Amino acid sequence: MTTTTTTRLQTTKLGEHIGARIDGLDLTGNLPGETVLAIREALNEHKALVFSQSGIETDEQQELFASHFGPLTTAHPTVTFEEQVKKTVLPVDSEQSIANQWHTDVTFIVNPPQVSTLRAVTLPPYGGETLIANAAAAYRSLPKEIQALADTLWAEHSNDSDYVRPRTVNSEREKKYQEAFVSEKYRTVHPVVRVHPLTGEKGLFIGTFARHVKIVGVSPYESTDLLRLLQSHVTRPEHVVRVTWEPGQLVLFDNRITQHYAVDNYSRAPRKLNRITVAGDIPRSVAGKPSYSVIGDASHYSPIVEVD
Repeated sequence: MTTTTTTRLQTTKLGEHIGARIDGLDLTGNLPGETVLAIREALNEHKALVFSQSGIETDEQQELFASHFGPLTTAHPTVTFEEQVKKTVLPVDSEQSIANQWHTDVTFIVNPPQVSTLRAVTLPPYGGETLIANAAAAYRSLPKEIQALADTLWAEHSNDSDYVRPRTVNSEREKKYQEAFVSEKYRTVHPVVRVHPLTGEKGLFIGTFARHVKIVGVSPYESTDLLRLLQSHVTRPEHVVRVTWEPGQLVLFDNRITQHYAVDNYSRAPRKLNRITVAGDIPRSVAGKPSYSVIGDASHYSPIVEVD
Protein backbone atom coordinates (compact mmCIF):
# COMPACT_ATOMS: atom_id res chain seq x y z
CA MET A 1 0.00 0.00 0.00
CA THR A 2 1.20 3.51 -0.82
CA THR A 3 -0.13 6.74 0.60
CA THR A 4 -0.06 10.14 -1.09
CA THR A 5 0.47 12.26 2.00
CA THR A 6 -0.60 15.62 0.53
CA THR A 7 -4.06 14.30 -0.25
CA ARG A 8 -4.26 11.26 2.07
CA LEU A 9 -5.04 8.85 -0.78
CA GLN A 10 -4.61 5.27 0.37
CA THR A 11 -3.93 3.23 -2.77
CA THR A 12 -3.62 -0.54 -3.02
CA LYS A 13 -2.68 -2.08 -6.37
CA LEU A 14 -4.98 -4.81 -7.62
CA GLY A 15 -2.70 -6.10 -10.37
CA GLU A 16 0.62 -5.48 -12.06
CA HIS A 17 -0.85 -3.76 -15.11
CA ILE A 18 -4.22 -2.38 -14.06
CA GLY A 19 -6.39 -1.54 -11.09
CA ALA A 20 -6.11 0.04 -7.67
CA ARG A 21 -8.40 0.27 -4.67
CA ILE A 22 -8.77 3.63 -2.94
CA ASP A 23 -9.74 3.41 0.72
CA GLY A 24 -10.83 6.03 3.19
CA LEU A 25 -11.88 8.73 0.72
CA ASP A 26 -15.35 10.29 0.82
CA LEU A 27 -16.24 11.41 -2.72
CA THR A 28 -19.34 13.40 -1.81
CA GLY A 29 -19.42 17.18 -2.10
CA ASN A 30 -16.95 19.50 -3.82
CA LEU A 31 -13.51 17.92 -3.69
CA PRO A 32 -10.37 20.03 -3.18
CA GLY A 33 -8.34 20.60 -6.32
CA GLU A 34 -5.37 18.68 -4.97
CA THR A 35 -7.59 15.65 -4.33
CA VAL A 36 -8.96 15.75 -7.87
CA LEU A 37 -5.40 16.01 -9.19
CA ALA A 38 -4.29 13.06 -7.09
CA ILE A 39 -7.22 10.98 -8.38
CA ARG A 40 -6.36 11.92 -11.96
CA GLU A 41 -2.72 10.95 -11.42
CA ALA A 42 -3.78 7.63 -9.89
CA LEU A 43 -6.10 7.04 -12.85
CA ASN A 44 -3.28 7.76 -15.31
CA GLU A 45 -1.16 5.17 -13.55
CA HIS A 46 -3.69 2.43 -12.75
CA LYS A 47 -6.36 3.01 -15.47
CA ALA A 48 -9.19 1.79 -13.18
CA LEU A 49 -9.88 2.88 -9.60
CA VAL A 50 -12.21 1.12 -7.18
CA PHE A 51 -13.44 3.37 -4.36
CA SER A 52 -14.37 0.88 -1.66
CA GLN A 53 -16.65 3.18 0.35
CA SER A 54 -17.24 6.22 -1.79
CA GLY A 55 -20.03 7.73 0.29
CA ILE A 56 -21.96 8.35 -2.95
CA GLU A 57 -25.57 7.19 -2.64
CA THR A 58 -27.47 9.33 -5.18
CA ASP A 59 -27.27 10.22 -8.85
CA GLU A 60 -26.73 13.86 -7.90
CA GLN A 61 -23.66 12.96 -5.84
CA GLN A 62 -22.31 10.81 -8.65
CA GLU A 63 -22.87 13.66 -11.12
CA LEU A 64 -20.96 16.08 -8.92
CA PHE A 65 -18.04 13.68 -8.54
CA ALA A 66 -17.80 12.98 -12.28
CA SER A 67 -18.02 16.71 -13.10
CA HIS A 68 -14.68 17.29 -11.36
CA PHE A 69 -13.04 15.74 -14.44
CA GLY A 70 -14.83 17.72 -17.16
CA PRO A 71 -18.24 18.41 -18.70
CA LEU A 72 -20.66 15.49 -18.55
CA THR A 73 -22.27 13.72 -21.47
CA THR A 74 -25.94 12.87 -21.55
CA ALA A 75 -26.79 9.25 -20.83
CA HIS A 76 -26.34 7.88 -24.34
CA PRO A 77 -26.51 9.06 -27.98
CA THR A 78 -29.56 6.89 -28.76
CA VAL A 79 -30.82 5.09 -25.63
CA THR A 80 -33.29 6.90 -23.38
CA PHE A 81 -35.95 5.48 -21.08
CA GLU A 82 -38.76 7.03 -19.10
CA GLU A 83 -37.32 5.79 -15.80
CA GLN A 84 -34.15 7.85 -16.31
CA VAL A 85 -34.58 10.62 -13.75
CA LYS A 86 -31.30 12.37 -14.58
CA LYS A 87 -30.40 12.98 -18.21
CA THR A 88 -26.74 12.17 -17.52
CA VAL A 89 -27.41 8.74 -15.98
CA LEU A 90 -27.54 5.52 -17.96
CA PRO A 91 -28.93 2.63 -15.89
CA VAL A 92 -26.91 -0.48 -16.74
CA ASP A 93 -29.78 -2.77 -15.84
CA SER A 94 -29.88 -6.55 -16.31
CA GLU A 95 -33.60 -6.35 -17.04
CA GLN A 96 -33.05 -4.36 -20.26
CA SER A 97 -29.54 -5.21 -21.47
CA ILE A 98 -26.32 -7.03 -20.74
CA ALA A 99 -22.83 -5.82 -21.62
CA ASN A 100 -20.98 -9.12 -21.91
CA GLN A 101 -18.97 -7.96 -24.92
CA TRP A 102 -15.55 -6.37 -24.58
CA HIS A 103 -15.96 -2.69 -25.42
CA THR A 104 -14.86 0.87 -24.78
CA ASP A 105 -17.82 3.15 -24.12
CA VAL A 106 -19.40 4.83 -27.16
CA THR A 107 -16.49 4.53 -29.59
CA PHE A 108 -18.92 4.78 -32.50
CA ILE A 109 -18.89 8.61 -32.16
CA VAL A 110 -15.99 10.88 -33.02
CA ASN A 111 -15.22 11.88 -29.40
CA PRO A 112 -15.94 9.00 -27.01
CA PRO A 113 -16.06 9.76 -23.27
CA GLN A 114 -12.70 10.29 -21.59
CA VAL A 115 -13.69 8.62 -18.32
CA SER A 116 -16.62 6.57 -17.07
CA THR A 117 -18.04 6.16 -13.58
CA LEU A 118 -20.09 3.15 -12.45
CA ARG A 119 -21.97 3.03 -9.14
CA ALA A 120 -23.46 -0.07 -7.57
CA VAL A 121 -27.24 0.32 -7.10
CA THR A 122 -28.67 -3.22 -7.07
CA LEU A 123 -26.38 -6.25 -6.85
CA PRO A 124 -27.15 -9.92 -7.49
CA PRO A 125 -26.53 -12.49 -4.73
CA TYR A 126 -23.51 -13.77 -6.66
CA GLY A 127 -21.53 -12.98 -9.80
CA GLY A 128 -22.01 -9.89 -11.96
CA GLU A 129 -18.38 -8.78 -11.81
CA THR A 130 -16.93 -6.20 -14.20
CA LEU A 131 -13.68 -6.96 -16.03
CA ILE A 132 -11.50 -4.03 -17.14
CA ALA A 133 -8.52 -4.42 -19.49
CA ASN A 134 -5.51 -2.15 -19.96
CA ALA A 135 -5.15 -1.49 -23.71
CA ALA A 136 -1.76 0.20 -23.21
CA ALA A 137 -0.27 -2.83 -21.49
CA ALA A 138 -1.66 -4.93 -24.34
CA TYR A 139 0.06 -2.73 -26.91
CA ARG A 140 3.37 -2.79 -25.04
CA SER A 141 3.43 -6.59 -24.95
CA LEU A 142 2.87 -6.98 -28.69
CA PRO A 143 5.88 -7.96 -30.82
CA LYS A 144 7.56 -4.88 -32.31
CA GLU A 145 6.64 -5.96 -35.83
CA ILE A 146 2.92 -6.12 -34.98
CA GLN A 147 3.13 -2.81 -33.12
CA ALA A 148 4.53 -1.22 -36.28
CA LEU A 149 1.65 -2.61 -38.34
CA ALA A 150 -1.01 -1.62 -35.81
CA ASP A 151 0.38 1.94 -35.67
CA THR A 152 -0.68 2.42 -39.30
CA LEU A 153 -4.18 0.90 -39.09
CA TRP A 154 -7.58 2.57 -38.86
CA ALA A 155 -10.87 0.85 -38.04
CA GLU A 156 -14.50 1.79 -38.55
CA HIS A 157 -16.66 1.67 -35.40
CA SER A 158 -20.46 1.44 -35.47
CA ASN A 159 -23.30 1.15 -32.97
CA ASP A 160 -24.82 -1.47 -35.30
CA SER A 161 -22.55 -4.17 -33.90
CA ASP A 162 -22.53 -7.44 -31.99
CA TYR A 163 -22.96 -5.43 -28.76
CA VAL A 164 -26.74 -5.35 -29.35
CA ARG A 165 -27.07 -8.86 -30.76
CA PRO A 166 -27.20 -11.18 -27.75
CA ARG A 167 -27.72 -14.90 -28.34
CA THR A 168 -31.18 -14.69 -26.78
CA VAL A 169 -33.64 -11.89 -26.10
CA ASN A 170 -35.50 -12.65 -22.89
CA SER A 171 -37.93 -9.78 -22.58
CA GLU A 172 -39.74 -6.94 -24.34
CA ARG A 173 -37.50 -4.48 -22.47
CA GLU A 174 -34.41 -6.09 -23.99
CA LYS A 175 -35.95 -5.85 -27.44
CA LYS A 176 -36.78 -2.17 -26.95
CA TYR A 177 -33.23 -1.49 -25.73
CA GLN A 178 -31.75 -3.08 -28.84
CA GLU A 179 -34.09 -1.13 -31.11
CA ALA A 180 -33.25 2.14 -29.36
CA PHE A 181 -29.51 1.46 -29.52
CA VAL A 182 -29.54 1.39 -33.34
CA SER A 183 -32.39 3.88 -33.87
CA GLU A 184 -29.85 6.32 -35.30
CA LYS A 185 -26.81 4.99 -37.13
CA TYR A 186 -23.28 6.06 -36.22
CA ARG A 187 -20.08 5.20 -38.06
CA THR A 188 -16.72 6.66 -37.08
CA VAL A 189 -13.16 5.87 -38.15
CA HIS A 190 -10.59 5.73 -35.33
CA PRO A 191 -6.91 4.82 -35.26
CA VAL A 192 -6.34 1.24 -34.11
CA VAL A 193 -3.56 2.65 -31.92
CA ARG A 194 -4.58 5.75 -29.98
CA VAL A 195 -2.09 8.00 -28.20
CA HIS A 196 -3.29 8.98 -24.73
CA PRO A 197 -3.23 12.80 -24.58
CA LEU A 198 -2.09 12.97 -20.94
CA THR A 199 0.37 10.10 -20.59
CA GLY A 200 1.59 9.71 -24.17
CA GLU A 201 0.98 5.96 -23.95
CA LYS A 202 -0.12 4.02 -27.01
CA GLY A 203 -3.16 1.80 -26.58
CA LEU A 204 -5.16 -0.55 -28.81
CA PHE A 205 -8.38 1.37 -29.42
CA ILE A 206 -10.76 -1.30 -30.68
CA GLY A 207 -13.44 -3.44 -28.95
CA THR A 208 -16.78 -4.79 -30.12
CA PHE A 209 -17.85 -1.56 -31.86
CA ALA A 210 -14.84 -1.85 -34.23
CA ARG A 211 -16.28 -3.64 -37.26
CA HIS A 212 -13.47 -3.71 -39.78
CA VAL A 213 -10.00 -2.39 -40.52
CA LYS A 214 -9.80 0.18 -43.31
CA ILE A 215 -6.74 -0.72 -45.35
CA VAL A 216 -6.41 -0.94 -49.11
CA GLY A 217 -6.05 -4.50 -50.34
CA VAL A 218 -7.34 -6.17 -47.17
CA SER A 219 -10.51 -8.25 -47.60
CA PRO A 220 -13.32 -8.29 -44.99
CA TYR A 221 -12.19 -11.81 -43.99
CA GLU A 222 -8.59 -10.66 -43.46
CA SER A 223 -9.81 -7.54 -41.65
CA THR A 224 -11.77 -9.70 -39.20
CA ASP A 225 -8.67 -11.78 -38.53
CA LEU A 226 -6.57 -8.69 -37.85
CA LEU A 227 -9.08 -7.34 -35.36
CA ARG A 228 -9.49 -10.76 -33.75
CA LEU A 229 -5.73 -11.06 -33.25
CA LEU A 230 -5.39 -7.63 -31.65
CA GLN A 231 -8.59 -7.91 -29.60
CA SER A 232 -7.61 -11.26 -28.10
CA HIS A 233 -4.33 -9.70 -27.02
CA VAL A 234 -6.07 -6.84 -25.20
CA THR A 235 -8.08 -9.25 -23.06
CA ARG A 236 -5.30 -11.59 -22.00
CA PRO A 237 -5.74 -12.25 -18.23
CA GLU A 238 -2.48 -10.44 -17.45
CA HIS A 239 -3.99 -7.19 -18.73
CA VAL A 240 -7.30 -7.52 -16.84
CA VAL A 241 -8.60 -6.61 -13.38
CA ARG A 242 -11.76 -8.24 -12.04
CA VAL A 243 -14.01 -5.93 -10.00
CA THR A 244 -16.22 -7.80 -7.55
CA TRP A 245 -19.02 -5.40 -6.72
CA GLU A 246 -19.94 -4.50 -3.15
CA PRO A 247 -22.52 -2.07 -1.76
CA GLY A 248 -21.21 1.50 -1.64
CA GLN A 249 -18.59 0.99 -4.36
CA LEU A 250 -17.89 3.37 -7.21
CA VAL A 251 -15.52 2.58 -10.06
CA LEU A 252 -13.75 5.19 -12.18
CA PHE A 253 -11.95 4.05 -15.32
CA ASP A 254 -10.08 5.72 -18.16
CA ASN A 255 -12.20 5.18 -21.26
CA ARG A 256 -9.38 6.39 -23.50
CA ILE A 257 -7.20 3.38 -22.83
CA THR A 258 -9.30 0.52 -21.39
CA GLN A 259 -12.00 -1.94 -22.38
CA HIS A 260 -14.55 -3.52 -20.06
CA TYR A 261 -16.93 -6.48 -19.90
CA ALA A 262 -19.85 -7.36 -17.60
CA VAL A 263 -19.68 -11.03 -16.65
CA ASP A 264 -23.04 -12.75 -17.28
CA ASN A 265 -22.82 -15.25 -14.41
CA TYR A 266 -25.60 -14.17 -12.06
CA SER A 267 -28.63 -16.07 -13.48
CA ARG A 268 -30.07 -12.73 -14.61
CA ALA A 269 -30.92 -11.76 -11.06
CA PRO A 270 -31.55 -8.01 -10.66
CA ARG A 271 -28.28 -6.16 -11.27
CA LYS A 272 -28.13 -2.42 -11.78
CA LEU A 273 -25.21 -0.02 -12.01
CA ASN A 274 -25.62 3.66 -12.83
CA ARG A 275 -23.18 5.04 -15.37
CA ILE A 276 -22.17 8.67 -15.80
CA THR A 277 -19.51 9.62 -18.34
CA VAL A 278 -17.29 12.66 -18.90
CA ALA A 279 -17.04 14.21 -22.36
CA GLY A 280 -13.88 13.46 -24.31
CA ASP A 281 -11.55 14.73 -26.96
CA ILE A 282 -11.11 13.42 -30.51
CA PRO A 283 -8.63 10.51 -30.58
CA ARG A 284 -5.36 10.89 -32.45
CA SER A 285 -3.14 8.35 -34.11
CA VAL A 286 0.58 7.76 -33.64
CA ALA A 287 1.11 10.13 -36.58
CA GLY A 288 -1.11 12.77 -34.93
CA LYS A 289 -4.09 12.41 -37.26
CA PRO A 290 -7.57 12.77 -35.70
CA SER A 291 -10.51 10.38 -35.90
CA TYR A 292 -13.35 11.36 -38.24
CA SER A 293 -17.08 10.77 -38.45
CA VAL A 294 -18.64 9.01 -41.43
CA ILE A 295 -22.30 9.00 -40.37
CA GLY A 296 -24.03 10.51 -37.33
CA ASP A 297 -23.95 13.74 -35.33
CA ALA A 298 -23.54 13.19 -31.58
CA SER A 299 -23.36 16.83 -30.53
CA HIS A 300 -26.60 16.38 -28.56
CA TYR A 301 -24.83 13.71 -26.51
CA SER A 302 -21.41 15.20 -25.87
CA PRO A 303 -19.42 18.36 -26.45
CA ILE A 304 -15.95 17.95 -27.93
CA VAL A 305 -13.48 18.97 -25.25
CA GLU A 306 -9.86 19.93 -25.25
CA VAL A 307 -7.39 17.61 -23.55
CA ASP A 308 -8.14 17.48 -19.81
